[in-house]
Amino acid sequence: MLNLPELVTPEEEDRFFKNIAINVKRIRREQKVSQLEVALSIGQRSSGFYACIENHAHGKHFNLSHLFRLAKLFNVSIEEFFKPAKPVKERDGAYRAPPQ
Repeated sequence: MLNLPELVTPEEEDRFFKNIAINVKRIRREQKVSQLEVALSIGQRSSGFYACIENHAHGKHFNLSHLFRLAKLFNVSIEEFFKPAKPVKERDGAYRAPPQ
């Protein structure tokens, strides 16, 4: 059996996926597109699963195909999703802080 070093911790990976999700949500809201519209555009059949991905619920996260399609849909560079996240304004007016 190989003794490979741990490249990233589970916490680092979780922050990475949360950062992407926050950026996707921010861009979607800036462009005033609903979760359902985005879900259908990237090949999902409902907004429920997409909402879990966007909110990083239950460990769900965007894959490369999702990000490629989202970049096309939003007309942004795919790199936008990987930039350090800015706070997202929630519906209640509060700001959701990016992962640390």
